[in-house]
Amino acid sequence: MVFVDSRIIADYARDGAVVIRGCFTPEQVELVRAGVARNLAEPGPLAAVASEDADTGRFIEDFCNWQRIGEYEEFIRTSPAAQIARELMQSDHVRLYHDHLLVKEAKTRQRTPWHQDQPYYNVEGRQNVSMWMPLDPIPRESTLEFIAGSHLGPWLMPRTFRDEQAKWFPEGSLAELPRIDDDRDSFPILGWDLQPGDAVWFHMLTLHGAGGSQGLRRAFSLRFLGDDITHAPRGWRTSPEFTGLVDELPPGVAMEHPLFPQLI
Repeated sequence: MVFVDSRIIADYARDGAVVIRGCFTPEQVELVRAGVARNLAEPGPLAAVASEDADTGRFIEDFCNWQRIGEYEEFIRTSPAAQIARELMQSDHVRLYHDHLLVKEAKTRQRTPWHQDQPYYNVEGRQNVSMWMPLDPIPRESTLEFIAGSHLGPWLMPRTFRDEQAKWFPEGSLAELPRIDDDRDSFPILGWDLQPGDAVWFHMLTLHGAGGSQGLRRAFSLRFLGDDITHAPRGWRTSPEFTGLVDELPPGVAMEHPLFPQLI
């Protein structure tokens, strides 16, 4: 089945975010659910709770587990995810960057603030895409939202999620993130209610955020790299952090390393 047509490719290039309905089979969704159950039972070293202690639910994250959770690796290598990424990035080749688990338990109030992913990453280049797939039905008010066209730039000041302190860049050195939620009607916000089997796909510079969740919201994300992506060691802690990578992969070279397998 063809999931990516010329319209979707054009929408991704223009908006930096698209939804693709039914791109994964029930069996593929169940495979990821099994992997997530293992992941939650056996958290990795990068696992963290991103919500406040006083929250009525928890927001749990974990990264870079595909090498130890077989269900994740099977999904990465056998599902159409990499081929969809190839079409959206308009790249000849596709590398895995990392996997990312995001679980908001029922009644989690913590929202995911508006942000760009690029400042948190140790890569440079335009050919990239993130996939975010739900494992539970997600209503519009709890879904991931995007600002259409924001992937065209510029970088905006990254700030800490809890106290909005500037991170890594001096105050005033980057444009400020607009206060989107103060005047939502003034921004081209994209967002879709989602069912298991659907996925949203977005560029690393696309501004995005999400609300809390009244019900359980399990999501699994994969980040993919295309032909023009190179290693860009940062002077700050990246998320995720690839400790020691700079000793094995010089700045400015392609991400040719076992941590980032070529899928296509």
